[in-house]
Amino acid sequence: MKRYDDGSGAAVPDPLAELTELRVEVGGRAIVDGVSLRVPPGRVTALVGASGSGKTTTGLALLGEFPVGAHVTGEVRRAAAGFGAADGSGGAEGLVGYVPQHPAAVLNPARRISALLTDIARPRVRHLPRGLRREAARAQVLQALADARLPDAETLLRRHPHQLSGGQQQRVVLAQALLLGARIIVADEPTTGQDALTKGLVVEQLATLAARGIAVVLLSHDLDVVRSLADEVHVMRAGRVVESGPTQRVWSAPRHEWTRRLLAARTPLPARTAAAAPGDRAVLRVRDLVARHRDGTRGAAVTVRAPELDLRAGELLAVVGRSGSGKTTLARCLAGLHRDHGGEVLLDGTPLPRSLRDRTRGQLAAVQYVFQDARAAFDEHRPVVRQVARTAVRLRGVDPVTAETEAQATLTRLGLLPELARRLPTRLSGGELQRAALARALLAHPRVLICDEITSGLDTVSRRGILDVLTGLLDTTGDAGTAPAGPALVLITHDLDTASVADRIAVMDAGDIVEQGPARRLLTAPRHAFTASLVAAVARPRVPQG
Repeated sequence: MKRYDDGSGAAVPDPLAELTELRVEVGGRAIVDGVSLRVPPGRVTALVGASGSGKTTTGLALLGEFPVGAHVTGEVRRAAAGFGAADGSGGAEGLVGYVPQHPAAVLNPARRISALLTDIARPRVRHLPRGLRREAARAQVLQALADARLPDAETLLRRHPHQLSGGQQQRVVLAQALLLGARIIVADEPTTGQDALTKGLVVEQLATLAARGIAVVLLSHDLDVVRSLADEVHVMRAGRVVESGPTQRVWSAPRHEWTRRLLAARTPLPARTAAAAPGDRAVLRVRDLVARHRDGTRGAAVTVRAPELDLRAGELLAVVGRSGSGKTTLARCLAGLHRDHGGEVLLDGTPLPRSLRDRTRGQLAAVQYVFQDARAAFDEHRPVVRQVARTAVRLRGVDPVTAETEAQATLTRLGLLPELARRLPTRLSGGELQRAALARALLAHPRVLICDEITSGLDTVSRRGILDVLTGLLDTTGDAGTAPAGPALVLITHDLDTASVADRIAVMDAGDIVEQGPARRLLTAPRHAFTASLVAAVARPRVPQG
């Protein structure tokens, strides 16, 4: 078989798929421009870049899928179909499987997982005698779940997609692709929103697939995962590939300025040194909080327990834990978004009503919440600056003209220029919308600001910018220079690097706060076994060869 050289000096098998000078235009603007890409079997090929750089469009091109109304030129070659037009005609059924960043969008919510997988397995066993088909299909489903690293298959098969975590949903879609016999897996941001332990499982899973000869195309902004997993990396910016090469070479000797910026932004974040020490009196206190969820499968109460948690003015508290550990439930209790809880949440010593609807306008302004998905939090039909200004009108009684002036000033301070602020949300990147969401919360003049995984979907440059904004808010001192003027901050995150900017960290596992303390001590000398496992899992790479 003919083999080509990828620049590392090692022979690489002929590609299973190949893009040649791919260009995708939408509305007269090129979102992918002149991209050429080879996808060899048994290797991990990574596309890296900021939100909007063209990674997903390029990945979907391997399936022959393009945005509605797109004008496409170039060629798509797939091993099972030969050359085809870039519009995907003559595609290779079953050759390419796609695991999206938001898998819930492709899983039928009305059907159980067993039905979603068995429907794929049945056609593959039709050649067997009728009496053997059912058991053979079930065996294939169980094997696909095992290959996708989904334990407790019997319980999972009885559930609906909405009863699974995002990570479990991703692995169900991966199992579907494996049942179809995919030889190429396009994994779109498979570790976004995942803790270090789960990231390690994802890396092992994709590495195992590559070892079996499956080609993996990894679309990611997570440079740690890319470095530990990918054999070859293509760095994208504004629809173009600006640098390509073996991963180790790109990391050790980047040639393009944008690559150097991405890598520089990934360096460890410095510990925060506030201009003034946090105040002595807690602005927010949690006492004996017990929150409940109802599990739709069995009706059992799932609880989050926080016996004692204090937050002082000018302090940054990071709440860290795995998906499903209770971080967001705790945060939603503080904000009045989860009313089914006991115990007390006190603001300046005064108990807050459990429900948002029962809080006064002053209490609503005092505790503000910034959601993980900033795009879903904005009305796509109204300019961003007007939506930001509405907070000052609604919660502080500011007149609309003054509020819009204040909104524009705050947006500019957070790095969103007036030209961008006047746009609709659909025309902003994820990082730009997160800045707008922060501005909207700040216009309430909050005492407490709760940020829920607001950096998890961002590239390293955007993430660094958001964290600089947050720490800048806390490091601003009052007129006397003796007390912080910024709000107290609760940062919900799965990422220990992000948590390192905090003053204190609280670690959650299975609904309990298992450890809390100064960030530097907790990250260097954890006292609880679960905290130690999180710290140890941060660097557990599969070093690519090349």
